[in-house]
Amino acid sequence: MDRLLVVRCPGLLVEDEGGAGLRTFAEVLAAVEAYCPWVTPVRPGICSLPARGPARYFGGEEALVDLVHEAASGVAPAEVGIADGLFAAVLAARRGVVVPAGRTPAFLAPLPVAILGQPDLAELLDRLGVRTLGEFAALPDADILGRFGADGAHGHRVAGGRSGELADLRQPRISRLLGTDGAPDAPVVAEPGFWGGVSDADARAARCLVATQELLGPDGVVTAHLQGGRSPAERSRLVTWTTGGWPGGGGGARPVPEPGAPWPGRIPPPAPAVVHPDPVRADLADTRGESVRVSARGLLTTTPDRLSVEGGPWEPLSGWAGPWPADERWWSRSRRRAARLQAVTARSAHLLLAERGRWWVEATYD
Repeated sequence: MDRLLVVRCPGLLVEDEGGAGLRTFAEVLAAVEAYCPWVTPVRPGICSLPARGPARYFGGEEALVDLVHEAASGVAPAEVGIADGLFAAVLAARRGVVVPAGRTPAFLAPLPVAILGQPDLAELLDRLGVRTLGEFAALPDADILGRFGADGAHGHRVAGGRSGELADLRQPRISRLLGTDGAPDAPVVAEPGFWGGVSDADARAARCLVATQELLGPDGVVTAHLQGGRSPAERSRLVTWTTGGWPGGGGGARPVPEPGAPWPGRIPPPAPAVVHPDPVRADLADTRGESVRVSARGLLTTTPDRLSVEGGPWEPLSGWAGPWPADERWWSRSRRRAARLQAVTARSAHLLLAERGRWWVEATYD
């Protein structure tokens, strides 16, 4: 079951006619996204995010709760908590606690059965002397479906911490949370599994993305695929997300993995952190200040010693690797000859591109 952090804004749970509450909630979502890009609006005033990945990154679950609470409270009064499953995480947020992993059944046990939001079931259980979730969860599974029906059976699983979500905690149309200011210019990029977790989280994410496509159009939601290529820009491709599942297959299949065979001339790992849409002008020189060039045989004419980016100050190199020549489409008029080189300075590391006698910064590693 997913480990979730929930943000609950008590003052935003009820929609107002003018939509001011929803617009404020959208600001809360934007504030929380600073700590995880995969924030799911559960209903007006409540959102969730996978806790495991962000907690590892920000120093633990308690630290993550403090950071998210501070960010959300800067927009509207907020309650934050963590537990296993959405139902327990919402209750944890109302109490401002972090329920340790695996302790959700014990956390739920003393709570009244009325908290399940099923009045008829609560009344029947009360007549039977079953008044807490722990007592309800202790009833034998074999007797539940025939005595309490399908809704009672689901509530029984939730009461025992075996299911994380009740039917009434549903994802609203995301267009209502985006306000009326118009759709963003850029498509939404879906990053499946980035912070870990499947099952309930994937289902909520899929509903969110479907609603976003209704608002922005089919091409408004895309996901990144790795493909063959020499440069970092050539190895990524944005593909339209499909309602049948993640691209690469239906029924919730994950994206197609990177091709296993090596690509001739591919830049070795690690991959750069930033790929510049437009390469940045650079100059590369040796110890005597002479320009470093790439010969027709794909070799450097002299040893690189310093680098200048966009006409800035010269920085000495602490290391470099390459070059990796690329002779593309040699059979056509659009033939392209280039070479790439990795250069490291005291402040950063760059992937340089040499083409037509000039150097460019094509990507940056940090």
